[in-house]
Amino acid sequence: MTSRERPNEDGLIARFFAPLAGEGAFGLKDDVACVSPKPGHDLLLTTDALVETVHFLPEDLPASIARKALGVNVSDLAAKGADPAGFLLSLALPETWTEEWLAAFAAGLGEAARDFACPLLGGDTVKARGALTLCVTAIGEVPTGRMVRRTTAQVGDVICVTGTIGDAALGLKLRKAPAWAESLSPGERAHLADRYLHPQPRHHLARALRTHAHAAMDVSDGLAGDLAKMVRVNGVSAVVEADTVPLSPGVQKAIKVDPGLYDLAVTGGDDYEILCTVPEKKLDSFMKEADSVGVMLSAIGRIVQGHEIPVFRMRGSERRYDAGSFSHF
Repeated sequence: MTSRERPNEDGLIARFFAPLAGEGAFGLKDDVACVSPKPGHDLLLTTDALVETVHFLPEDLPASIARKALGVNVSDLAAKGADPAGFLLSLALPETWTEEWLAAFAAGLGEAARDFACPLLGGDTVKARGALTLCVTAIGEVPTGRMVRRTTAQVGDVICVTGTIGDAALGLKLRKAPAWAESLSPGERAHLADRYLHPQPRHHLARALRTHAHAAMDVSDGLAGDLAKMVRVNGVSAVVEADTVPLSPGVQKAIKVDPGLYDLAVTGGDDYEILCTVPEKKLDSFMKEADSVGVMLSAIGRIVQGHEIPVFRMRGSERRYDAGSFSHF
């Protein structure tokens, strides 16, 4: 087949996406999928759009773009205590798309779907005149009434976060070859770059969140900004001990060279970790359950009374991040 004989929409779906279809998708041969939640469960839905040059760069590998598109949505589900059930994909391809690119994208999407136990259920594919744009709508299941909301943090709760913070923000900065990058080992640089390209949704923590957390959300727009969102909707405030915010070895080395990078680490986006609040009496059990599913968990502060922006205490000083969250507008 020559480059001018690209498949039409039906052929494209049959070749690249039908092999990924899950139960209820009818092999992508119908206009809708049909899914039913498990008895005694609610369905949770979330959606995120990714646009070239905004959420990923033109030189990013298609498999990486696919994994990120699904991963950011599974991260939203995980923070609600939900188990993935499937997803829909809308894909707007620029006129320059190639079969090689689409094959690699579909392969990456299939691998991510298997890793996250989140099969493709349907979607839409169109040609766009502008930038490559894709939108994933993910569906999750949670026992009825057990969704972990963002709006239910309580004064006295311990603030916890999974994984490490700031890797993705510094991973993106690495592309401009900053001077501090020379202090990192090749492995550390690779780790930071990978964390930007390939989010790691903490879906294995969903059950523990349902059992122990009062409130939760995923960290997509920066720890400081997302924590500010959480306390604002709860009518409370927060105190974070800056030295307890978990940082990877690469981020720690970079901050030693350029201390200002700490601010980037706690305000930069794309971490896709889980931020949650837990009553102190449940903290030990929560930590043990997180460890049992291989998820690193750190206690970094407390929910307190008040309406102020969260304060980060560091070496005798206090810092508040007034513009601590990414906004599209």
